Amino acid sequence: MSDPADEHVDWDLARRIAVKVAGTEPLYRSYLAEPLRADFARFVPVAAELVAIETGLETPGEAHAEVIDRAGWIDANIAAFRRLLQPVLGAPGTDGEPAESSTVTRTLGAVELGGVLGWMSKRVLGQYDLLWASDDDTAPGAAIANGARGEAGETAGDTVYFVGPNILVTEKRYAFVPAQFRLWLALHELTHRSQFTGVPWLRPHFLKLVNGLVDEAQPDPERLREGLRTLVSGRRKGQDLLGDGGLAAVFASEQQRDLIAQVGGMMSLVEGHGDVTMARAARGHIPDAERFALVMSHRRRNARGMNRLLQRLLGIEAKLAQYQAGEEFIAEIEAERGPRAVDRIWERAEHLPSMTEIRNPAAWLERVAAA
Repeated sequence: MSDPADEHVDWDLARRIAVKVAGTEPLYRSYLAEPLRADFARFVPVAAELVAIETGLETPGEAHAEVIDRAGWIDANIAAFRRLLQPVLGAPGTDGEPAESSTVTRTLGAVELGGVLGWMSKRVLGQYDLLWASDDDTAPGAAIANGARGEAGETAGDTVYFVGPNILVTEKRYAFVPAQFRLWLALHELTHRSQFTGVPWLRPHFLKLVNGLVDEAQPDPERLREGLRTLVSGRRKGQDLLGDGGLAAVFASEQQRDLIAQVGGMMSLVEGHGDVTMARAARGHIPDAERFALVMSHRRRNARGMNRLLQRLLGIEAKLAQYQAGEEFIAEIEAERGPRAVDRIWERAEHLPSMTEIRNPAAWLERVAAA
């Protein structure tokens, strides 16, 4: 049976474009690549233990460390996109049959997706494989080329990816001590794993919100025209509409904006809690952790030229601001209720802060009583 998603996006073309944009990194073809796999295989269990001690969250099973190249990261994310978009792209049209797509539309979608994935693949250092269940045989890891995977028989659903070429480039550029930086990266990804596997309802809740956004993603020409008018009008008035979430927020419906706000509040909390946990877990184990955090934060927030434009259009700038707000939210509620105040949130989805509460922690403290 054909995949309905294939009717709307030329995935092979998207991959070719993404790989072309990503380019190759000579360092990854050198003797420096092999130690990456050994280091992350060694550091991921250590990071998992340090994070568990800091958070108190119990995570089932073991995480798999997988060092991949940029093409491998592209393959994994294209597989995830195909699965996420399959329901909406295979939805019936007005005549009850799946909506058809023209060759131009398939090509345009491939160019857009390939360009974005290629650009991002040069910047991502690590990624926790959140979208796939640990027992899912169709997980993106199956699409990764030979040589980029871990040991045979591993499932990709609980995989932590590390993009080898980008890590080597970053270590060289900033003169990072490799062993320390790799453990620091492992802490970051294992913190997210602890959240989404140690809090039983968190991953299903996140996927419910994402699926809601996908379900609402039906093309609406009038909404696009209205979004363009709003963007132009706001620009004339000096308003930074892209700062609230990039183009996605500008063209979103009211329902989509509500879902985007819920996802934003949740991810602000997750990232803020992640940064706090990571910093504390690193104490006594990674002497250069504070420098790593400062350098990487400066790198993200001081993009220039085309990189800056793409960050704004894709909503990355807005997300960075939200993540900073999440860290400040954690600090505020801990100042009021102690160092494990976030544990109250992990009890149930209703305790998640909204984006408004992230920016105003007092509102959350008033709504959610102390344990």
